[in-house]
Amino acid sequence: MMSRQAFLCSLGSLYLSLLFVFLLMDVYARPANNSALKEKLVDTKDENEILPPDHLNGVKMEMDGHLNKEFHQEVFLGKEMEEFEEDSEPRKNRKKLMVIFSKVDVNNDKKISAKEMQRWIMEKTDEHFQEAVEENKMHFRAVDPDGDGHVSWDEYKVKFLASKGFNEKEIVEKIRNNEELKIDEETQEVLDNLKDRWYQADNPPPDLLLNEEEFLSFLHPEHSRGMLKFMVKEIIRDLDQDGDKRLTLSEFISLPVGTVENQQAQDIDDDWVKDRKKEFEEVIDANHDGIVTMEELEEYMDPMNEYNALNEAKQMIAVADENQNHHLELEEILKYSEYFTGSKLMDYARNVHEEF
Repeated sequence: MMSRQAFLCSLGSLYLSLLFVFLLMDVYARPANNSALKEKLVDTKDENEILPPDHLNGVKMEMDGHLNKEFHQEVFLGKEMEEFEEDSEPRKNRKKLMVIFSKVDVNNDKKISAKEMQRWIMEKTDEHFQEAVEENKMHFRAVDPDGDGHVSWDEYKVKFLASKGFNEKEIVEKIRNNEELKIDEETQEVLDNLKDRWYQADNPPPDLLLNEEEFLSFLHPEHSRGMLKFMVKEIIRDLDQDGDKRLTLSEFISLPVGTVENQQAQDIDDDWVKDRKKEFEEVIDANHDGIVTMEELEEYMDPMNEYNALNEAKQMIAVADENQNHHLELEEILKYSEYFTGSKLMDYARNVHEEF
């Protein structure tokens, strides 16, 4: 007869095996990104990881052209987003949501208007901006060890390669002596793209030295109009199939290379196409002529665009506005909590009146 210890060990092994299988399914079912650079841009808080993040909080589209699936939660919750986790206690999250409702409802009429939601969205977007500024200070110190307030491209390249496992002293010596760096093709492609981005972030007159503000634009293009234009050009370059520097609906919804051939992946792909088609036709293509220009995509991507914030506010209200009064009441937000917070609150109706 199997001992209790042996049974627990076998159960643990089975759990780990199942977890590994599910993780593999998740990885292979996701639509792939379009370039090596985008695959390498991993968002991290690590001081040594100095790549621009792929995901930008409060921006509607990722750096690789994918739609930001968490955008609604980011502009509604701001810095409090991390507190709303799937395994959090529903009752606590419900109370947090009630507090947020009272803050958005500026005139205390027990309902949220589009203007009130617009103001809130702009406020939460600014929170993400300030968070990026604070993180940038840490990252800038990591690449500016001498503290002179400027970082050269070579200094950044040394830190980048060191973060990828290269010997920092050897890299410094080879750069100083103009010796060839033996770098694999994929890493070199990333470096080449980063160098283009570095040049774009270098405000005139160009000196190839970035100060802290320019380095912020390098990591977070949403903080600079010039870098936002560069980001839009990169996205269009990846999606534009006929080279006219504009996007048709078919180009925008074309599935990326690398999707897997199974039913689960097909379902994901169908949803991916459906979401992008809706976003293209209803939001990005402002004049509804079937073509998205660089200017239209730039306006769409600008997180501090007040007109976009108002449209987003109206869209968020429409999702949960069951009584069709063009406002949001507390009961409606609690019922559609998964849309606003990413977490589903159970038994909301039973508790709403006794708690608020």
